[in-house]
Amino acid sequence: MSLIPSLFCGRQSNAFDPFSLEIWGPFKDFPLSSSSLSGSQFARENSAFVNSRVDWKETPDAHVFKADLPGLKKEEVKVEVEDDRVLQISGERNVEKEDKNDTWHRVERSSGKFLRRFRLPENAKMDEIKATMENGVLTVTVPKVEMKKPDVKAIEISG
Repeated sequence: MSLIPSLFCGRQSNAFDPFSLEIWGPFKDFPLSSSSLSGSQFARENSAFVNSRVDWKETPDAHVFKADLPGLKKEEVKVEVEDDRVLQISGERNVEKEDKNDTWHRVERSSGKFLRRFRLPENAKMDEIKATMENGVLTVTVPKVEMKKPDVKAIEISG
């Protein structure tokens, strides 16, 4: 029997929500709880390094990277390749302007800089990499060098 379901008694969903203070009841008076921090101070605490999610799949023709970057424009994202075959995706999500009259009840949307790096395999065509951005999803396509199939010569067996 798992203890985790008992944490969710009275909740609508069985999904774990690490930002929910409902399950952190005993810690409500700790310095990082939203009740003990002013809105701007809590926003600053949450503006640390953002870890963007990236999928990498290999197809017969290419390596395809997809990064979820919601709310970012293509001008706020950089895709670079270093000499030693390293694909680098970076950018920055800025904090929204604060109004001194605002009262923050919850801050879950991260802000700050992000950086992801991937070492590309030997079969990557470094000079043909393409990147597109649509609906907050960055797609980087790295074509693969066509592998020459070995010539096979049938040898007749005598005897």
